[in-house]
Order: sequence, then C-alpha cells, then structure tokens
Amino acid sequence: MRNLDISTLRSFVMVAQAGGVTRASGFLNLTQSAVSMQLKRLESLLGQELLERTGRSVALTAAGEQLLSYARKMVDMNDEIFARLTEQTYEGELVFGVPHDIVYPVIPQVLQRYHAAYPRVKVQLVSSYTSTLKAQFSRGELDVILTTEPEVGPEGETLTEVPLRWVGAPGGSIWKQRPLRLAFCRNCGFKPTAMRMLETAGTPWEIAVESDSDRTVEATVSADLGVTAMLEGHAPSQLTYLDVSSALPDLGVQRVNMYAAAQPSKILTALMEMTRQGFAAL
Repeated sequence: MRNLDISTLRSFVMVAQAGGVTRASGFLNLTQSAVSMQLKRLESLLGQELLERTGRSVALTAAGEQLLSYARKMVDMNDEIFARLTEQTYEGELVFGVPHDIVYPVIPQVLQRYHAAYPRVKVQLVSSYTSTLKAQFSRGELDVILTTEPEVGPEGETLTEVPLRWVGAPGGSIWKQRPLRLAFCRNCGFKPTAMRMLETAGTPWEIAVESDSDRTVEATVSADLGVTAMLEGHAPSQLTYLDVSSALPDLGVQRVNMYAAAQPSKILTALMEMTRQGFAAL
C-alpha cells in the first residue's frame, strides 16, 4: 500500500501558499533543493504533475488544485493529533491567525522578535482568509487574529489602512473588456468590495476564474485573462497595479484590524504590542 508523507504534503501546501519554492523553503527551514526533491517525489508517487513552473513562481495544475484541499486537511489533522496527544514542553502556547496576503513583510519579523524575547512560548501561525479566521476566533480556536476589512468590528483595533487596488498583467488589456473579467479566490474578502464598486459604477462584470488557490488566480491574471484586487504593496512581482481610474472604480481602503481576548495574558499582550509596532514601522 502506498502512503503519503506528511512532511512532503506540508511542503507542497507551503509552496502553493507562498507561490514558490524559495519563499516556502524559508518558512519550512529546509533548503530549496530539499523542497524541490520532495515535490518531485510526490509527483512521481501520484503520477501527476502538480505544479507549473514559470521562472521563480509556480502555479497549481488541475491535479495540484485537487490535492491542495486534501493536503491541507491532512496536515491540519496531523498537527491536531500531536497537539492533543503529546506532552507540552512549552511554558505557554499562542495561536496567531493572519490573512495570507499580509503575512509579509511584518509577521516574520514579529515572530523572530517574539521568539527572542519569549523562547519558551510556542506561537503557531495560522494563515487563512479573514472570514475563516474570524469564525475560528469566535469559536475560541485562535488567541489573536489580524483581518483585512473595510471597517473594524466591535472589540477590534485598526493597526493600519492600506489602499485596495486593481491588479492585472503588465502591458495587458483585459481591463478594457466588458463585461470586465474577474479572477478571485472563492473566500477572498476583496471580491464583494470589487463587485459592489463595479455595480455602483455601472460597470458590467463576470467571473473568469474562481479558485481555492491564490497561485491559480495569479496565473490567470498574469496571462491577461482577468483582473483582480490586491492590497497596495502586496502584489507579486509578475503582476502590476492598474492606474486606470477613468475605466475602473476606486476600491477605497482596507483596514488591517487586530482582535484578541478581552483580558489577554501577559504573553499575548506582548505579542499584540510587537505586532502593533511592526505595522507602525511600515
């Protein structure tokens, strides 16, 4: 019987999330060659190409997209089993939820500073969509979360405001087409804002791609098959911001908000303060 290796699935999920082997290897604390070898073995085991490699970036194939949802569930289940059944060797543990698109550049710096100050506290980083993080937080599964939203909710704190921008392919022309073709992840919180602004402006639109993978959306946009919306300063290098205010409506700003328990512990308060400082330094 053939078996899937959890560490290999973890690497696959991180590569899909980070958009490339280089960035993923940093998160995984592995060399690029080790991660590449894991992916090749996984493709060989399944008999499927999982990634389309274009320069330094990657996009998921149809098989890769199908595997991604299963891989995430298997990695999460593995981590939950170990968290519940193994002896806790840390003096404290925090679960920190952050949306995919604002992990860089602040959060790695925050976690590095925090580990240096509190080496016996384990911080688990959970990266997902704002809607998912808020649901997990409401169920008590996360200690502190960051969100990207047009407004701040009760008990929330705004750390910064970032313009939401239209993004397309460099030199592309799909933004001129009507109906405007949109590419978004299914759970992307920016999608309702973009649709609402287009409706208000009377601009016809249609969904070109709706995927579970950020990389698939990015590949679609870079091929000039659709446009999407991203926070200013967070678009990948293969895409560009569209300065076409006469053709597309302004998307306004998104707030980066922080939510935590009403009476946070000392170790949680310290993590929150370092996070504030990190975004204030941008």
